[in-house]
Amino acid sequence: MNSKEFWASQGCNESYFDSWREAVYHPVRIMTLHGQPIRLRRGLIAALAAFAVISVGVAGQRAFADPAVHVKKHSLKEQVEALEEQWRVAQLAGDTGTMGKMLSDDYVGISMTGEVDTKAQQLRRVTDRRMVLTKIELSDMKVKLVGAVAIVTSQAQVEGTNDGISVQGTYRYTRIYRHLPTGQWRITSFEATREHHHRHDGQTADSQVPPVAPGEPQPATESK
Repeated sequence: MNSKEFWASQGCNESYFDSWREAVYHPVRIMTLHGQPIRLRRGLIAALAAFAVISVGVAGQRAFADPAVHVKKHSLKEQVEALEEQWRVAQLAGDTGTMGKMLSDDYVGISMTGEVDTKAQQLRRVTDRRMVLTKIELSDMKVKLVGAVAIVTSQAQVEGTNDGISVQGTYRYTRIYRHLPTGQWRITSFEATREHHHRHDGQTADSQVPPVAPGEPQPATESK
């Protein structure tokens, strides 16, 4: 039995042979597509994959550039700004009902005097009149959105009393809101610090000698 007859007995037809004289078995038939070997298939797959990646990137850019996205962010910022005004009014009125609804249960705040308060402690200080604010004027407010969190930074002119001590000055504060799945916002954190205005004579506003009640001795001053 010659090679031709052997391969024929194995079920291979003449297309598996390069010639009648010498039989060459091809385990995988080489297919063609428009005259090009099928081995170009890998290149085609790579090109399709690259196209898919580019398409996703372009779609992402379009979504980011979508005016509706900017409109939504602008709307959320306006919501937070309105909440800042609502909190300001509630503080001036001592409205602990409104303040309690706006604070999250895990709220932690650092007051202008450096005192750390939980939600319950914050509300109790207002209820007990330990902290009474008679003036809060806000300016230079900025709202930054990071996912479901809004970070507010602002300047506040404040007047009032804290534990019976007069409080008056300009403060910078940061307040953090969390956006809940229900669409509501809750205040989760707050911190304030006093601004130090430098005087022309090199002193800060806080370095001035505090006022002395009538009849008390004047504090000693260094001679120049």
